[in-house]
Amino acid sequence: MSGKILVLGSTGTVGRPLVKALREKGETVKAASRSGGPVDGAEGVIFEFGKLETFDAAFDGVDRAFVLLPGGYTDPKGLLLPVIEAAAARGIKLVLQSAMGVDADDSIPYRQVELALEGAGTPYVILRPNWFADNFHRIWKAAIDHGEIAVPAADGRTSFIDARDIAESAAAALTTSLFDGQIFTLTGPEALSYAQAAALLSDVIGRPIAYRAVDDETFIAMLTGAGLGADYAGFIASIFHPVREGWTAAVTADVETLTGTPPRALRTYAEDHVGKLAG
Repeated sequence: MSGKILVLGSTGTVGRPLVKALREKGETVKAASRSGGPVDGAEGVIFEFGKLETFDAAFDGVDRAFVLLPGGYTDPKGLLLPVIEAAAARGIKLVLQSAMGVDADDSIPYRQVELALEGAGTPYVILRPNWFADNFHRIWKAAIDHGEIAVPAADGRTSFIDARDIAESAAAALTTSLFDGQIFTLTGPEALSYAQAAALLSDVIGRPIAYRAVDDETFIAMLTGAGLGADYAGFIASIFHPVREGWTAAVTADVETLTGTPPRALRTYAEDHVGKLAG
C-alpha cells in the first residue's frame, strides 16, 4: 500500500486523532472536511456527503479510506452507501466506523451499510465502537456543568471507549492487510453504569455530579429544548435502549488485538481531559 489515506470527518472526535496517528506512522493523509482545510499538517480536501461532485478530488490518489457517518445525521444508508460504491469502483480499501450492536438485526440501517460493504468487492475492515467516553466532555458537557447527567440508561452498564483508542484501532486497520475482511467490536476495559461513571467523574474533577435516570419522552424534551432537532433527539433516545437491556456491557479485547495495547479506562480518559470536563 503506497497511496494516500483519505480520512472522512478529519476534524472530528475520531478523525483528528486518526490523522495524527497515521502521520506518526509515516502515512500520507488527505484530511476531508467541508472546509477542505489542512488538519495537523495533513493535506486538506473538500468533501461533502451527498455531493457526488466532491468525490473525485477526495478519492484522487487514494488507496485506503476511513469512513463514518457524520454527527447529527440519522440516515447512514443514504449518506454512506454512495461513498462505499464510489470507493469500491476505484478499488479503495475501506475502514468503516459502524456501531456496537448493529448485528442484532439485519434490518438495522447501519447493518445494511455493513452488508453492502461486505459485498462491495473491495478490501474492508468494520469497527463497531461502544459509546464514546469523549461524550462526557462533548454531548454531556452542559449536564456536567449543571451537576447532573440525566439520560434514559436506567441501571444499564456501558464499556465506554476512548476516541483515541478508536483512532488507533482505525490506524492499525488502515496500515496493514492482516485484519482485512474482519469486524471488531471496540470497547473500554470495564463496564460502568452511568451512576458509577458520574461518581468517577466527580472524583476526578473535584465536584459532585449526580446521575438521574429519565424516560425517553423526558430525555427527548430535554434535547429539543437544548436545540436539537426532533428526529435526531429521537434517534439519540433510541440508542439508549441497548444500554437499558445490558447489551452495551460487553468488554472485548479487540482494541488490543488491533493495536497491541489495552484500551484506556474511563478514569484515564477523565484525567487526561480534566480541563475540558471541569472548565
